[in-house]
Amino acid sequence: MSEPRVDVVLKIGGSVITDKKSELAARTQEIDRIAQEIQKADVRNLIVVHGGGSFGHPYAQRYGLKEGLKEESQKAGFSETHHIMTVLNGLVMDALVWHGVQAVSITPSSCLITENGRIKDFVDVPLRRYLSMGFMPVLYGDAVLDTKLGFTILSGDQLVSYLASNFHAKRIVVGVDVDGVYESDPKTDSNSRLLKDLTLQDIRKLQIKLGKPTSSDVTGGMPGKLIELVPAVEQGIPVTVVNATKPNYVYKVLKGDLVEGTIIKKG
Repeated sequence: MSEPRVDVVLKIGGSVITDKKSELAARTQEIDRIAQEIQKADVRNLIVVHGGGSFGHPYAQRYGLKEGLKEESQKAGFSETHHIMTVLNGLVMDALVWHGVQAVSITPSSCLITENGRIKDFVDVPLRRYLSMGFMPVLYGDAVLDTKLGFTILSGDQLVSYLASNFHAKRIVVGVDVDGVYESDPKTDSNSRLLKDLTLQDIRKLQIKLGKPTSSDVTGGMPGKLIELVPAVEQGIPVTVVNATKPNYVYKVLKGDLVEGTIIKKG
């Protein structure tokens, strides 16, 4: 069977499919709409990754999982966090399968291990096989084993960049709950300007300006996304950041149409 190629790696942020203000609050209507848009776009060789939002983040933060295993009580937290992410993933899979998408869930914690929080080993044979057969793999941010830390939290953003780079994806689409990348946080600064085009040099300047993420987001918020996307952009893979809460935006960008958002290119 020939080597599978990936056209698009699509990331759907946790802020889109959950309400981060309330723990374990899934936005089921949004999940259903996005699944329908993915089905309608009918993109071949598509990998989907979704975030954890109000499912994964509160648990990971409560038990301090990002920093690794330091006391026995955290093991229960690891189990809870991993389990609750399978619940959210189940809701996403329910919607995709209901809409006739040939989607298959792949649990990151069962096929990859990190080292100091960075992906070290990834057994991707099943994933490649699924792609070759025409299935759409669906992965997500997860609590994973780590060779140095014992365990940690793997962000969906790192996963997106890794998959796009290793599968030589043509492009990355990142769906968030704002209209793209701004010069400051648009949720706290109403005068913040949308940045429609960014290069690697722009990203590095913006990282300094945006500073550290809020404490509620263990995987880094928008600054964290930009940092994780750099390796893929360095390989020449363009990234489009769009507002996935707006109807048909995911559909249009998957089809290659221009929509309001931010395009990130190497230079």
